[in-house]
Amino acid sequence: MSTPPEHCSDSDADTWASEVEAQLTDDERFSLISSLMVIVFGGEREPRVPPDVPQIAGYVPGVARLGVPALLITDAGLGVTNPGGGRPGDTATALPAGLALGATFNPSLARQGGALIGREARSKGFNVLCGGGMNLPRDPRHGRNFEYLSEDPLLSGVLAAEMVIGTQSEGVVSMVKHFALNSHETNKFWLDAVIDPVAHRESDLLAFQIAVERAEPGAVMGAYNKVNGEYCCGNAPLLNDVLKGAFGFRGWVMSDWMAVHDWTYALYGLDQHSGAQLDQQEWFDGPLRQALADGELSRERLSDMVRRILRSMRAVGIDRWGEPPEVDLVAHDAAALEVARQGMVLLENDGVLPLAADVGSIAVIGRHADRGVLAGGGSSQGIPPGGIAVKVPMGGEGMLSAVRTEAWFPSSPLTELRSLLPDATISFDPGMYPADAAELARRSDVAVVIVSKLESEGYDSPDLSLPFGQDALIEAVAEANPDTVVVLETGNPTDMPWRDRVRAILQAWYPGQAGGRAIAEVLTGAVNPSGRLPVTFPESTSQLPRPELAGFGEPFGTPLTIEHREGAEVGYRWFAATDATPRYPFGYGLGYTTFAHADLEVSGGDTVTATVSVTNTGDRSGADVVQLYLTDAAGTRRSRLLGFERVELDPGETRRVTIVADPRLLAAFDGAAAQWHIAGGAYEVAIGTDAATPVLVAQVDLAERHFGR
Repeated sequence: MSTPPEHCSDSDADTWASEVEAQLTDDERFSLISSLMVIVFGGEREPRVPPDVPQIAGYVPGVARLGVPALLITDAGLGVTNPGGGRPGDTATALPAGLALGATFNPSLARQGGALIGREARSKGFNVLCGGGMNLPRDPRHGRNFEYLSEDPLLSGVLAAEMVIGTQSEGVVSMVKHFALNSHETNKFWLDAVIDPVAHRESDLLAFQIAVERAEPGAVMGAYNKVNGEYCCGNAPLLNDVLKGAFGFRGWVMSDWMAVHDWTYALYGLDQHSGAQLDQQEWFDGPLRQALADGELSRERLSDMVRRILRSMRAVGIDRWGEPPEVDLVAHDAAALEVARQGMVLLENDGVLPLAADVGSIAVIGRHADRGVLAGGGSSQGIPPGGIAVKVPMGGEGMLSAVRTEAWFPSSPLTELRSLLPDATISFDPGMYPADAAELARRSDVAVVIVSKLESEGYDSPDLSLPFGQDALIEAVAEANPDTVVVLETGNPTDMPWRDRVRAILQAWYPGQAGGRAIAEVLTGAVNPSGRLPVTFPESTSQLPRPELAGFGEPFGTPLTIEHREGAEVGYRWFAATDATPRYPFGYGLGYTTFAHADLEVSGGDTVTATVSVTNTGDRSGADVVQLYLTDAAGTRRSRLLGFERVELDPGETRRVTIVADPRLLAAFDGAAAQWHIAGGAYEVAIGTDAATPVLVAQVDLAERHFGR
């Protein structure tokens, strides 16, 4: 079996990049700072791409005489993708949604998933992954939230870093994206996200900073939208001052596809123009060459752009590949299954779950529940081994309508339930007509209604309702059978007008290629659910910073400005600041056992260190997520997740858990000093079962100080 190349030292990567760059011709330099899209959507293949390069997101020619490999860039947010099936028969492990991973609160699973994707990419010859989606969901109607990890900077930064570390351990360049404030799909190509720069540093940018510091990703992808009036891919305050300056990022910044509008973006921090032939001009070719000739682009800046790309190549090891690795798809399927298991969140349960082993009859109701589980739409949608069970193009307006597709991965909850409960009579209804479904439910001991909602790149939802009349379907089934369980295959929170009339609710997200099995295991108790919500579920959109969806009803191409008045108070922080009570808070989740927390000890000084005992007080083995929150900062009310640890415990087992807070989560960013500032005084922290439910509270004194960037 081929092993990944060993990572080299920082000095070796810097030296190699400098020495190679110095030997390049200008033609070779310019060839490295643009990529060409290879995917063909009904048109002609790009003739400048060699015929042996498969259909992928981007291609950059190498320089063989100097040992510089070509870059073969693939989308791989949740697994290596094969857009439009352009590589016939090529499949890859399809992991659950990013929010499902976020719900595990398990960094080791994130690293395992990143390594899995990297290994499969290397086996296919792809050396750069456009994964690492980690924007903070600021609106539960955003169509791309399912790709991201959580609304919290610490959780998002830690998990994204672990995924990058996993991928790059396989000798494949990984990235984090979309830098920054890609939190709205409606007219995002013309969107200006306006935010206080200080609040930005304390929220989304802190998540990116944590990921960059911990993982050193080879690349960062700029977002489509503007931030404070400047497009992200040409935003000097973001790219030059924050990312490369304050964060010390040493890799390269690539654009998103169709996100470059001028050659001057090279001056403002962009190092590579992605999918260059798709834009109005190939800005980093002819126009940038002319700028160099005219003295508007310095030779040092051009060399810096190239060195950054070369440095990441060397640091990660894509210049030193051996034979492609063997891929154990069985092991990878097991990894996808484990993320789905740990990521499912039990929201309600009055005792109907787990389903009794001797249950007589079960009605399974729901669209395509006999065929598979839903995946999110857009560039992260993969093709798992075995293909796609059901594919439904949804269409719509705009340039991304082609990728708005329902795809059902072939892991059937119905089939898996029948396998785990062979003595039960399990019947199926597709949920087309509420009356039919209600009649089946009436004849059954338990009704399991599996509902779904497609979220997709390119589109936001106008509200939080379930499409295709599924709310009415649940109402009818619950009226016919009070022992009704609802399973949600969604990429966002949803409205639940039927919440008080069903006995259990399981949030399954988009659970990936093994999702049907994971759903069945949780419902039957073969797996004890342990997921915790990585995003807040509001009671209604009236609780959000923007109750109405920004830009709703405006034609495609209409300029849009969003004032992020919530600033750093994203998600649970907003609910704490406004004294609003959500339907389900961040960090919330039930299971089939219970946990108790006791003996909290806290120390201060430069940061907070908290130690607490957690005990499994139930009769089943299970996992708890110990969560430490800041609730008051020297007299200023402030809600922040300071740290977390997932703990597996047997019945009656107790463990002491210690959490050391990242001091930036105790601080405010001082824009004038360009440093973090902790105000001296008494701070209140709490161990909570979620962001809204403290169970142990303590005060600790911290010293005043400025630190970091």
